[in-house]
Amino acid sequence: MAERVYNVLFLCTGNSARSILAESSLNAEGGGRFLAFSAGSFPKGEVNPFAITLLKQLGLPTEGLRSKSWDEFAKPGAPEMDFVFTVCDNAAGEACPFWPGQPMTAHWGVPDPAAVTGTDAVKMQAFREAFRMLEARIRLFTALPIEKLDRIRLKARLDDIGQGRG
Repeated sequence: MAERVYNVLFLCTGNSARSILAESSLNAEGGGRFLAFSAGSFPKGEVNPFAITLLKQLGLPTEGLRSKSWDEFAKPGAPEMDFVFTVCDNAAGEACPFWPGQPMTAHWGVPDPAAVTGTDAVKMQAFREAFRMLEARIRLFTALPIEKLDRIRLKARLDDIGQGRG
């Protein structure tokens, strides 16, 4: 029997950096068990170039990445999400659309690398640090025995991952 594929949506306000990094990372790290998407409440309309540069340096997929509204995933015919993770504090506090299927949700806040000022080297380091945090959480998430956990225990584990308690 084929293993179930879980749809995961990463949300951030601008959908140009953190959520994009998480989408690419999970699609690479998920071993075919997960299909990741990203979106924003107020998308910037373009992916931050530092995010694309970093992903390419790491050999991760960048094809098809784009800054888009979370409204795309609340429309009829959109993929039904199993998990929705907010990766910025602004998106966590906003009123989200109704997600069909009642996906599990958690907040995995990460500092915004796009807000960092300074040299390109300083900015790239901020993107590397954001990616490192997201990748660590994604690895913990992909290691969870999702099928064996009831909703209450799964929700607690997702919240623990977001709090850095893995």
